[in-house]
Amino acid sequence: MMVSEMLERAQEEAPFPVRQGVFVAVAGPSGGGKDSVMAYARERLDGCENDIVFTRRIITRPMEPGSEEHDTLDEAAFEREKEAGNFAVSWRANGLCYALPASVDEAMRAGRVVVANVSRAVLPDIRGRYAHVLPIIITAPREILSERLARRGRESREEVLARLTRGEARELAVPGALVIDNSGALLNAGERFLRALRKAAAWSDVCEMI
Repeated sequence: MMVSEMLERAQEEAPFPVRQGVFVAVAGPSGGGKDSVMAYARERLDGCENDIVFTRRIITRPMEPGSEEHDTLDEAAFEREKEAGNFAVSWRANGLCYALPASVDEAMRAGRVVVANVSRAVLPDIRGRYAHVLPIIITAPREILSERLARRGRESREEVLARLTRGEARELAVPGALVIDNSGALLNAGERFLRALRKAAAWSDVCEMI
């Protein structure tokens, strides 16, 4: 057997990175409107519903009215689930624990497009787990972010400013990312995001051969 054939076989047999599917990693500063843009696209998939999966996150925070739909665990239960291998990836941010369920691996191996709201800090782990990752950064100018965060009412003015400063310190330095400005009408950012998902669905049909 030639060396190239041996390498190809080893790649096929290795559990990670998963070579099927496309992982759409949605990130960006708080207040950028990631949930709104994702919801806009999810409601307008038009025949791609079976190909594109929007994944619910697991967070150590109760779900609040009007906020992102997610599954909730306390910190002790979160650590137990993590140790049991029930998460695909996990990370900490803003004093909370976040994770994506291990079912993401199954969806990827089935050749689907998986869409998830993640932290930029966990992108290296995601790229190590999945061969085909499309990062999308959804953002807006600082004054709009500040206004949206203040309107949300979950943090004091000082906490809002600190959050924005942390975001700017690592702002948008994501190789290969599509950056979507969500400072205007949701229609504009939503349609751009939707086009990216349709391209990812087309890519997922052939990416295993790349």
